[in-house]
Amino acid sequence: MPPVWTTTLLGLAIAVLALVAVWVKNRRRANYPPGPFPLPLIGNIFHVDFNDFPESLSKLRMQYGNIFSLNIFFEKIVVLNGYDAIKEALVTKSEDTSDRPSIPMFEHVGLNDGIAFNRYGHHWKEQRRFVLYTLRNFGMGKKSIEERVREEAGYLCSAFQDQEGHPFDPYVLINNAVSNVICSIIFGDRFDYNDSSFQRMIYLLRESFELASKPMTQFYKLMPWLMKVPGPHQKLFRVIRTYLGFLEGIIHQHRDTWDPSIKRDFIDAFFEEMEKNKDNPNSTFSERTLLYVTADLFVAGTDTTSNTLRWSLLLMLHHPHIQERVHEEIDRVIGRHRLPTIEDQSNMPYTNAVIHEVQRYGNILPMALLHMTYRDTNIQGFEIPKGTTIIPNLTSVLKDGTIWKKPHQFYPEHFLDSEGKFVKQEAFIPFSAGRRICVGEQLARMDLFIFFTSLLQRFEFYIPDKQPPPRQDPLFMFNFSPHPFQIYLSVR
Repeated sequence: MPPVWTTTLLGLAIAVLALVAVWVKNRRRANYPPGPFPLPLIGNIFHVDFNDFPESLSKLRMQYGNIFSLNIFFEKIVVLNGYDAIKEALVTKSEDTSDRPSIPMFEHVGLNDGIAFNRYGHHWKEQRRFVLYTLRNFGMGKKSIEERVREEAGYLCSAFQDQEGHPFDPYVLINNAVSNVICSIIFGDRFDYNDSSFQRMIYLLRESFELASKPMTQFYKLMPWLMKVPGPHQKLFRVIRTYLGFLEGIIHQHRDTWDPSIKRDFIDAFFEEMEKNKDNPNSTFSERTLLYVTADLFVAGTDTTSNTLRWSLLLMLHHPHIQERVHEEIDRVIGRHRLPTIEDQSNMPYTNAVIHEVQRYGNILPMALLHMTYRDTNIQGFEIPKGTTIIPNLTSVLKDGTIWKKPHQFYPEHFLDSEGKFVKQEAFIPFSAGRRICVGEQLARMDLFIFFTSLLQRFEFYIPDKQPPPRQDPLFMFNFSPHPFQIYLSVR
């Protein structure tokens, strides 16, 4: 046989063996969730649209059911749909699904050393416990957390009033206010809205979200070496490092002025734990950990809350009769001469229902954050092995027509009974559920009520004249946010 034929046959044999190996690797074990068959090497990337991933999941659910599987390159993924499946996975079997998958682009800059993306284990448990205790059990410095939120609501209302008489985009002002709450907790002080350093930090945070959501980032898992290759894609890492450098500078300033007898804020509380544990070789309290935990808290305490507040104003523009009912309840319960408190919430069922419905309708984190199985587990009769990425499709719960009367409409009555009293809904899970539930949930709830009620107490909002109604469909990055829009206000 000629050498060329021998080489050709050998090449074909190797190709066949490679395909067989891929088939063996991708074949589904017994009771593994169904799904589209993955192509060699690339998996199911042609079955999903990375520019609208949630919609892709909804379409695949119609074909394969509430629990189905995907392969994205070499990553095995199981998508959970419906309240029962998500509750079983995240609550009933919370430890089984409490791990996080590897995200190379975050590991490249150290973000896996915080709490949001840290693997399930001692480090994550110790840091999460500390953060929850610190946020829940004392108001740092001389002001309680609620006082800080109410104070910032006053600054936000003043900044809004300066815009009276002309249309404006509320994005920057809302982002400033919400960010300032977490700044006052972590750093012990707020920033002036015109502070150039503060504006730079907010800009970097926003830009990092936009860059991290681009489809290019999906290739880092397949080809992590790309992260070290020069090119335009390096902009993401430069932005993140600049943002982390800003936070690091503030932490170093804090270290220089730290007095162990005074606890001004979260950073001081963290320094105290570092001192207590300096001789403990298993301690996770270090300045490196503080940097990344602080970065996580900024994201948890800023992005979702500011997006929700923007949704609330957008929806008030489109539903003036609902805005009017909120005004009436505020006037009746609070009046117009004092800022709202969190205690007012129990006496304001309609306003409370509106805020909850904004969260349900806005569906800010449609897929939560990715989970990974910590051990082999069984969900709804399906066997899911250790190391499988889990996507909890929260859209399938928050827009479920068997739970909500008008799932695709803004309808505050979803949270009211026949007598107009507020009703909790078990399937209301915008903060996810289980061990990985959003660490900033309680702060976010307080922010939303006090900021929203303060703004509606002071102002009436309109669609600007000669402008078309703003879009209500969401803009997808890794979250759902409103498209840019403008508002016009008048002081009540």
